[in-house]
Amino acid sequence: MVIAFEISVILHKIIISVEIKNNISVILNTLPDKSGVYEFYDINENIIYVGKAKNLKKRVKSYFTKQLPASKTRVMVSKITDIKYIVVETEYDALLLENNLIKKHQPRYNVLLKDDKTYPWICVKKESFPRIFQTRKRINDGSQYFGPYSSVKSMQLLLDVLHELYPFRTCNLNLNQEHINKKKYRVCLNYHIKKCKGPCQAYQPLDEYQKNVESAIAIIQGNTKLVSKELENEMFAYASTMEFEKAHEIKGKIDLLKTYQSKSTIVNPKIHNVDVFGIVEDASAAYISCFNVMNGAIVQTQNLEIKKRLAEELDEILSIAIVEMRSKASSKTNEILLPIPIKYKIENTKIHIPKQGDKYELLQLVQRNAMTFMHDLHHKKSLMESGRINNNILELMQKELLLPKLPAYIECFDNSNIQGKHAVAAMVCFRNAKPSPKEYRHYNIKTLNQADDFASMQEILERRYKRLLNENKPLPDLILVDGGKGQVSAAYKTLTVLGIEEKVSLLGIAKRLEEVFRPLDPIPLFINKKSETQRILQHLRDEAHRFGITHHRNKRSKAAFKTELTNIEGIGELTAQKLLQLFRSVEGIKKASMDDLSNAIGKIKAQHIYNYFHITENDFTKS
Repeated sequence: MVIAFEISVILHKIIISVEIKNNISVILNTLPDKSGVYEFYDINENIIYVGKAKNLKKRVKSYFTKQLPASKTRVMVSKITDIKYIVVETEYDALLLENNLIKKHQPRYNVLLKDDKTYPWICVKKESFPRIFQTRKRINDGSQYFGPYSSVKSMQLLLDVLHELYPFRTCNLNLNQEHINKKKYRVCLNYHIKKCKGPCQAYQPLDEYQKNVESAIAIIQGNTKLVSKELENEMFAYASTMEFEKAHEIKGKIDLLKTYQSKSTIVNPKIHNVDVFGIVEDASAAYISCFNVMNGAIVQTQNLEIKKRLAEELDEILSIAIVEMRSKASSKTNEILLPIPIKYKIENTKIHIPKQGDKYELLQLVQRNAMTFMHDLHHKKSLMESGRINNNILELMQKELLLPKLPAYIECFDNSNIQGKHAVAAMVCFRNAKPSPKEYRHYNIKTLNQADDFASMQEILERRYKRLLNENKPLPDLILVDGGKGQVSAAYKTLTVLGIEEKVSLLGIAKRLEEVFRPLDPIPLFINKKSETQRILQHLRDEAHRFGITHHRNKRSKAAFKTELTNIEGIGELTAQKLLQLFRSVEGIKKASMDDLSNAIGKIKAQHIYNYFHITENDFTKS
């Protein structure tokens, strides 16, 4: 019975396989000899691949009639159960349609586009009296977007220039004509400081504002010459009517525009309205950079990473990148510079592969940018791998120290004093097994006048974690104290009083045998002395000791200086501190003249200090 069932299943699969082959054979024989896009489907009717072709019949048949070089391609073909296609007029239409379908369906075997989507854009908002501002979100509301800008600094410079040339509004008021006529709004501070011309009160007409917006768009697109020429004509017109103040104002705008243009990367003034593409690859992806050049200046740059899925040729990947990057930047240039030839033509666009001259140098520049983009991504990837390594270390620490969670956030404490004097404490912080120096803290012991390490530790822990609780800040995953069972017990009492003994893990590391102790457990944890866990705990303890000793030395030396000065009649701590700030040291105070001391602290106190250092020394010499 079971055997019969298995045989029927096998027969069913064979029948389905035969039906699929027959179906594909029929489709292959009916494919047209035209440009178009084809889609491969699997048995679950999911699109697994989208491709473009100059000739649909030849391209699609090639998957089934020749020996395929890549194993991934052979696997993909074995999963094809159906083929659909769309005929288009031109090769470029096929490129565009393929790009759209890949982005829509994200088929498993197509290249994966990873663009610089976190980079900002300049938005010219579709509204009455349009605003011009930066954004990282593109909304399909009819607004115009320019970018993306890989350099936020250069984009901000451009926006500053635009708002200096043309004081556009920055408010989000609904400035339709009805509201303006009804005097619904009042001018704001920007109007009074000449950052806006007050369209909300009809002080600036819409046609003038719109003309400024058009000029701003021209500048964004790199047409600074056209705008400069218009401004020059306007300046001469004012000058001819003896309106010299207005003419001078226009001249200031022309100078500003020239300054901005000089800060742009100038290539060659003869190179105009060109898109330049550079491409490099590694085993898993291709990396593309694109420059848009207007009037000899690079006005826009883009970067794109395309992950390989099959054995895609570099020219095929470059074709996809050209369509994607030009459509994103709304580029309408009539010339493209490339490092390698591509198989597809782009309508009304000249494709050029320069071998020498200024265009060749420009191409080399964009190639270097593509290489830099690739290296940057590799570096980020290595940092992420490093993060994964750190995560493995944290997992090892959690296991060996018997902790309830990963010790990603650790704080370690150490005390320093000499016979109870100048008592201080230090706290160091590690994040993901690495020091975080910005979070280090020094503490002066306030409640003790004698040496008591346990009480000092309790005071510092109480101050530290009471503050974190009051400020609703996160507690560490692990607290480490420098010491053995006694220090751990004292610290645990404080955590219990604060009610956080269950929320935070606590350990102590003893100096003598490098033993690790837990609260309420007299037996130390057994940890391999050569393990990474032990190394990090020792690093924490040593770093806290180093940081605390430095603070202790500074405090001790300042106290020594202050003690010598405050022993002088009429000199208190504030005066001593002021003198040390001015003269840097006690030796500097000794060498100071009577006039310098008088200017600093007054004649009477200066006389006391001068007599203390100089008369005493003279008496000693005489004796």
